[in-house]
Order: sequence, then C-alpha cells, then structure tokens
Amino acid sequence: MPFLLEIRVRPNTSRNKVGGSVGEPPRLVVAVQAPAVDGKANQAVIKELAAAFDLRARDFTIVFGELGRDKRILVDGDELALQARLEELLGEPKLL
Repeated sequence: MPFLLEIRVRPNTSRNKVGGSVGEPPRLVVAVQAPAVDGKANQAVIKELAAAFDLRARDFTIVFGELGRDKRILVDGDELALQARLEELLGEPKLL
C-alpha cells in the first residue's frame, strides 16, 4: 500500500539534507543544492528521499505540488518501516 509523504522543499541550499519539520501538520524538510528550474530540484528531492529512506528513486512519485515548495509524494514500500523512518527524520533539528 502506498505511503503518503508531505514535504517542504528548500532549493538552492549549500548542501543536500533530509530532516527536520516545518508547518502544521509537520512536513519533512528536504534541502537540495539544485535550483528550482526545469525540474532539477524535483529530481534532486527524489534522489535525496530515496537515499534517506533506503529505497529506489522509482519508488517515489510526486502527486501534488510539482511546481511548488510543498509537495505530496507517494512512496512504495513497507508502511510501518516508512512511518518509523519518517518519525526519525522529522525529529532532526530544523533547517534555517
């Protein structure tokens, strides 16, 4: 069963990082060095999420927010494992 992940993207950062939360309800923060031009940030986001969740990039599908900072992503994988990993990542310090 697909898992819905809500994220906030921060493009043009000094380094790539997945962790921390923002907003209510909390969204996972994904910072990428790629600019938000021609889908480069989206590609970088998928790559970073795949590494953070130890999955393949093809397991992630952006279903909402392709052109915005707030995105909803469907993730194929074990729901319990994904939820546990998400909670770990949300608990990391917020990015400023």
